[in-house]
Amino acid sequence: MSRLLNAGRPSARQDAKSKFADLANLEEQRRVNFNISLEMHSKLKIYAAKKGLTITQVLTDFIESLPE
Repeated sequence: MSRLLNAGRPSARQDAKSKFADLANLEEQRRVNFNISLEMHSKLKIYAAKKGLTITQVLTDFIESLPE
């Protein structure tokens, strides 16, 4: 088989491997689910896209801006 056509296993690449030290630095997280109207979702999605962010980033930034 030609090496030019052999893509190999992505998980075997060194840059794709997670290091145990990286996993140790993760914060414990909680998933938050809630319902919003289609119009509100569209507004949020458009806002995020214009800012070059994900919806998760927009909501996380908002929560971080809340006073203690």
